Amino acid sequence: MALLEVDDVVVRFGGVTAVNRASFTADRGVITGLIGPNGAGKTTCFNVITGLQRPTKGRVRYRDRDVTGWPVHRRARHGIGRTFQRLEAFGSLTVRDNVRVAQEIHGGPLAWLGSRRGALGVDVLLDRVGIAEYADERADSIPTGTARLLELARCLAGDPRLLLLDEPSSGLDETETDAFGALLVELAAEGCSILMVEHDMDLVMSVCHEIHVLDFGEIIASGAPADIRTDPSVQRAYLGYAEDEGDTSVLEPVAEEVLP
Repeated sequence: MALLEVDDVVVRFGGVTAVNRASFTADRGVITGLIGPNGAGKTTCFNVITGLQRPTKGRVRYRDRDVTGWPVHRRARHGIGRTFQRLEAFGSLTVRDNVRVAQEIHGGPLAWLGSRRGALGVDVLLDRVGIAEYADERADSIPTGTARLLELARCLAGDPRLLLLDEPSSGLDETETDAFGALLVELAAEGCSILMVEHDMDLVMSVCHEIHVLDFGEIIASGAPADIRTDPSVQRAYLGYAEDEGDTSVLEPVAEEVLP
């Protein structure tokens, strides 16, 4: 059964239609990819799911409840967590204190850490995402890839049932990306549902159970990674043309512009 259902969502900004009748799901305890070329409407879909953007039309259902009209904080309290393309950490605080603040905001101990509380729980979480060595560093002094992992740790501090990751591997090197992918698989195995917007197609194809593809605000394909990789409509969206039948090369989209 789907944990999240996005049903016939339309988002218009004046005369521009950013999302056009998009419908897709994210199942419980699996990793789902939401991919597409730049400007396809992926982040706008995330904004609708988390309550930052009210849809012009359509509904969002989460855990079998219509949450379309719920504010951001209510969705967060019910287990919807999110990271952003733009890093949102408190730069003047240490890495450890950033996670501690997130834990306190969400109200109490991390559920998946059982009875462990306070600094111990935070340090275990930092170790879990692989940045324990930076615990006492100011957040504005750490490498970009490490800051991405800090964002993940802050989000996990809220013990989300549904984790939305927006370009989470940006800034990670190959070794860090491999470790990050393994961590996502572990989290999904523990019951966390993950919906990921990502341009690293190697990562997407290796960890996602299902992938939805957006182009010009419309869902043009949904399916398993092997099916998406060879889908002619997906190839045209990314490459401008379809490869020969049977070509299984990994799609490589144009890199997303890095926000300052």
